Amino acid sequence: MMLTTIPPHLLPRALGAFAAALDDPYTRRVFRRIAAPGRWRRAGKADAALHHRAALGLARKFGMSCRPGSPKRGFSWDGRALRAGTEAYVLVHEVAHFQLAPPARRRRIDFGLGSGPETGDRAGAERQRMADEPTREREEAMASLLGILWEVELGQPGLASFLDQNWLEGGGAARHFTEILRGLRAGGFVTSAGRPTWRLRRAAG
Repeated sequence: MMLTTIPPHLLPRALGAFAAALDDPYTRRVFRRIAAPGRWRRAGKADAALHHRAALGLARKFGMSCRPGSPKRGFSWDGRALRAGTEAYVLVHEVAHFQLAPPARRRRIDFGLGSGPETGDRAGAERQRMADEPTREREEAMASLLGILWEVELGQPGLASFLDQNWLEGGGAARHFTEILRGLRAGGFVTSAGRPTWRLRRAAG
């Protein structure tokens, strides 16, 4: 959920200030892909249905099964299947979690991170939690940015997710973006051109 709403007429200024605070050409280039004009609005009904199908297709390409119903009926990811009854950008975010989770957590409920905003069975998710709070926070940030880059790759409004997930929030926002992007690139999840890869994490930890 967005902490501070940015009026549309102020958005170009906010994006420009963020870009100016980025300290290297690679990071600025990736940000320009996210901040392309017209990507700050969520899709209308017809496009949203197309985006939803594309997000499910992405999940299936990673070997994630999908089942009907909302995550409120249990979990976003039950260790075997993804709940399909949610928005496309939420599904893409879960795909990013699947990529980033170490093998020991990839088949755990909600990736062993504990309950998320969409989780219905919060107690069940917490019982499956394996990650400490610093690990959870970093992995959430990495999944957020990787999911946004997948949205951009799929032609979906990644900038809307960038805003909703508070990447512009706070004085250290540009530094945080740079750190997380560098982590994704070092892990092989993002190419030198700033595009997401099909890599799955293999290392433990």
